[in-house]
Amino acid sequence: MSSNANNKNELLMTDAIEAEHHVEDLLEKFDKEEGNKRKLIGKVGLIITLMAIAMSIFHLYTSAFGTLLAVKQRALHLVFTVALGFLIYPFSKKASKNKIPFYDYILCALGVTVFGYLIINFQGIVAKGGQADSIDLIFGSLAILLILEVTRRSVGPELPIVAIIFLIYASKLGPNFPGLLAHRGYSFERIISHMYLTTEGILGTPVGVSATFVFMFILFGAFLDKTGVGGFFIDLAYALTGSLSSGPAMTAVVASGFMGSISGSSVANTVTTGAFTIPLMKKVGYKPYFAGAVEATASTGGQIMPPVMGAAAFIMAEFTGIPYVKIIASAAIPAILYYMAVGTMVHLEAKKLGLKGLPKSELPKLGSVMKSQGYLLIPLVTIVFFLIKGYTPLYSAFWSIIISVVIATIASLIKKDGSFNVKAFIDALEQGAKSSISVAAACATAGIVVGVVTLTGLGLNIANMIVTLAGGKLFLTLLFTMIASIILGMGLPTTAKYIVLATMAVPALTTLNVNLMAAHLFILYFGVVADITPPVALAAYAGSGIAGANAMKTGFQAVKLALAAFVVPYIFAYNPALLLIKKGTIIENGVIQYATFLEILPVIFTAILGIICLASAVENYLITESKFYERIPMLGASLALLYPEMISDIIGIVVLAFVIISQTMRKKKLNKKAASLA
Repeated sequence: MSSNANNKNELLMTDAIEAEHHVEDLLEKFDKEEGNKRKLIGKVGLIITLMAIAMSIFHLYTSAFGTLLAVKQRALHLVFTVALGFLIYPFSKKASKNKIPFYDYILCALGVTVFGYLIINFQGIVAKGGQADSIDLIFGSLAILLILEVTRRSVGPELPIVAIIFLIYASKLGPNFPGLLAHRGYSFERIISHMYLTTEGILGTPVGVSATFVFMFILFGAFLDKTGVGGFFIDLAYALTGSLSSGPAMTAVVASGFMGSISGSSVANTVTTGAFTIPLMKKVGYKPYFAGAVEATASTGGQIMPPVMGAAAFIMAEFTGIPYVKIIASAAIPAILYYMAVGTMVHLEAKKLGLKGLPKSELPKLGSVMKSQGYLLIPLVTIVFFLIKGYTPLYSAFWSIIISVVIATIASLIKKDGSFNVKAFIDALEQGAKSSISVAAACATAGIVVGVVTLTGLGLNIANMIVTLAGGKLFLTLLFTMIASIILGMGLPTTAKYIVLATMAVPALTTLNVNLMAAHLFILYFGVVADITPPVALAAYAGSGIAGANAMKTGFQAVKLALAAFVVPYIFAYNPALLLIKKGTIIENGVIQYATFLEILPVIFTAILGIICLASAVENYLITESKFYERIPMLGASLALLYPEMISDIIGIVVLAFVIISQTMRKKKLNKKAASLA
């Protein structure tokens, strides 16, 4: 008896180890940020660990006792970023990951020098009033080159290439362009000074947000990970949804939504939760490409799901002047609609295939899960509580980290399982710092792009061009902006693409009276869904890798599942009621005029009906298989119901009622026929 139990445990351990190796392989293949890191041990590994811990302690200290002056805080943040970046990320994927070549030590030292210079010589730089001397120009040139290279290594070559094109435009190409794109041209000295010595370039708003809010929320995520919140989310999702006919697929939607709301990477989320959910989806009868697409779509949606929404939400707060808590409040309903659409499609697919859920005997019980692991929700509840109470995101993140450590330590002592100890605490500090490198590097490089835009006035000119090309038509302007967002999103990380688009595309939308919040969320949505939009759909391809499915087929299926993300942004761009904002509201100084409860309630109700219609049209199923004369009207009904106007809502409800009655009658006839044959 004990022999059989031991054999079973050994098999489970073997499966877990194999799954872990598979996840690492997929991360290396599809995740540019995580897959290319060196794996160092010994003295060098220890030094890197100590540097990462020091970076986390610095940010914890400044969040608790007050940040340094803007330039010093941002420069020291980049000292850590560049130094760790060159030590952790090799020159290329082919380079050895077990040792550091001499030139990376040199680049590390140069990074510390050029950004440390801004801290040590701060008073001298201020006294010069932005005028650069020869040392400033040398260090400024090195700073740009170092940031571009560390970004190339940690994020990929696309963003540095974009930044280089912008720098060339500022210096050489601008005077040669006709029309709106032309400018007088800027000297090498002026560009370097602007990028290095001011807070308009490398040390601009993106790095400012990275050096404060973003780092702390990444660190918060690292501590949550070490407390075991990932496993808790999966167990909770299984307990809530595992017995439904859509079973493991609905579990993937819920678990990935939970994880994605605190995770900044679509790909990492796909492979970590997908390692558990995708095999189970295949086991109960879902096709491999569908299983991979479900996980990728659910994981990608985490970047638009409050309460965290990744780094972009914090930068949005800085760009717009709208408090962070108001941004996540407005983003909540569209994000819920996204997940409702994915979940409904998954459920209808299960009904269409006649699938069954997992037996309750194989599922964790909700009460047991909450009793044994429910304490892990306390830090998340804490952070939401602090934000609602009006505390800054920095303060909220700090105290949520402290509470997560206290709660996890107490639980570990009570259970006597050593689940959270000193090693776990140190690992969280190290993981948080290392995970922030790619985000900080991307923000610094995006700062170069923003610097060129502010220096040349390109942003306003691009906005005018978009409006002119669209003939002043809002729909065409939205369409062009969507295409630009998806194209940029294919090569850039979410944070960087949001910054670039917020600088150049948002002014075009606000010119045509699109609400400021709606304009920023519009570009964020389409930047995010680029992760599942072929031909470059990294999250979908990662899901296909786990599922053993065709990558392109998985990508196109993911687009179908995420169709709500392609429709809802147009709806709230025309009418921001879905964002809880009164139509016609002009946001000034972060002040928002919210719609009343009676105005919001019917909007939410009809939007939910619209999502059901959309899912039915995509899946060709509602109560039974849809006929062609039902499917097309259902697609129209979904658009009518999602658009918050009374006449369109009535039309949509009538169509939905017709289809329900039609399919109910047809289903009864089919059941009677089946019964008579039996």
